[in-house]
Amino acid sequence: MAHSVVRGTGPAADRARAVQRFGERWLRDPAGPGGGGSFVCSPAGLWLALASVAAGARGESARELRAALGTAGREAADAVTAGARELAGTDALGVATRVWSRAPLHREYREALPDVGFGPMEDAEEIDAWVREATGGLIGRLPLSLDDSMLLVLVNVLALKARWEDPFDRERTRDRPFTDAAGTCREVPTMHGDPAPWDVWMAGGTFVVELRCRTGRAGSAPARVRLVLGRPGEGAADVLTAAWAPAEARTRLDADAVSIAVPRFTLRTNIQVTDHLPGLGIRLSTTAAADFSGLSPVPLMISQVVQEAVVKVAEEGVEAAAVTVLAAPAGAAPPPPRRVLHLAFDRPFGIVVLDGAGELPLFAGWQADIPAGG
Repeated sequence: MAHSVVRGTGPAADRARAVQRFGERWLRDPAGPGGGGSFVCSPAGLWLALASVAAGARGESARELRAALGTAGREAADAVTAGARELAGTDALGVATRVWSRAPLHREYREALPDVGFGPMEDAEEIDAWVREATGGLIGRLPLSLDDSMLLVLVNVLALKARWEDPFDRERTRDRPFTDAAGTCREVPTMHGDPAPWDVWMAGGTFVVELRCRTGRAGSAPARVRLVLGRPGEGAADVLTAAWAPAEARTRLDADAVSIAVPRFTLRTNIQVTDHLPGLGIRLSTTAAADFSGLSPVPLMISQVVQEAVVKVAEEGVEAAAVTVLAAPAGAAPPPPRRVLHLAFDRPFGIVVLDGAGELPLFAGWQADIPAGG
């Protein structure tokens, strides 16, 4: 069931719809990021990276990318700039994009992307250092080996670090069984919390629990972190999109109190996105017939797209980062009785990190294997 419904009108709402649709298509593609196992990816990071390149697309390449991303050509540059500035407007989220190139780039392209850094591609160690700094050390190097055939490398980084509004009590963390997708059961460190009942709902057959992040200086949520638990046997594509289901698709729970048990976990994935591009409708742009003449006078094509993402959830808060690379070659005590719902995330479950408005999927992860502790 698709959930690409964003309230409101205007460019920001249009971008959120485009990223939602793009993310849903990516997650539902059988060849997509999951492959049936654990993963974490960044739909927003991949969209920003591809849209940055799409700003230089023309002709059939622009039409292909517009169908996939909702934007291409000259207007894509405005979408990238506005979208990145909106995301970077919170205390907890960092956004950065940089292009290293051996090929000449059109001045109009560079000027249309004022927040993107440009420089010569000379030193791989310099690029690795930039990645480490931009991700706060969560990702140590570029998830791609550079070679002489690459004329241009575009790198987008999203990095999040936020503390919970109501942290999990470490004294309540204890080992509890977790059964993975293959049926293997093992005890893992499990956190226990008591979210407010209004922060738990159902979308279709999926439970959604919002873990509130501490508000920033502006008084708004820096991000919305939602855990999703589907029916036994359901996979990531069936469950993750419930995290951004619109209000009218949600069902409040008939409970006075909720308790949750969720493993402390870290997910890290290196995704070869190049293999997923055909499923996203991006084919011509990866061939010699690609037209990126608005980017450079040198013929370019998308040869490789790689994304490395990590998300860490612990008692105090959440950290997440994604690096996407595109390479181009040539209260009071309640009265009893209480209706208490206990949700145990003791089998495969998902995590989705959205922007503060709860609409833009920044990170999406699926814990199918025995969790690795945070």
